[in-house]
Amino acid sequence: MKLKSPGILRAFVGPEDDKKMSARKLARYVDVHPSFIDHLLADRRRSCEPKTANRIAEALGVPVEILFDVQVTITAQRCGKSKTVSLV
Repeated sequence: MKLKSPGILRAFVGPEDDKKMSARKLARYVDVHPSFIDHLLADRRRSCEPKTANRIAEALGVPVEILFDVQVTITAQRCGKSKTVSLV
């Protein structure tokens, strides 16, 4: 899933008292290396697996759609199109 904006993530993550949690604590919760979170925050990385995105959102207590673009796969799009009803 693609991160919408590093700035949005930084609004929730950081060492400041008004942030929900630190990057290290988030990394431990999500079970990723702290550098992974740092890369997201610094815009050196823009995407991650859906499971990781969901864990990040869960840890921060926000819907995943706030932080990440939820992408529909081509397969899911095709499945949706194949369910059209014929009126013949």
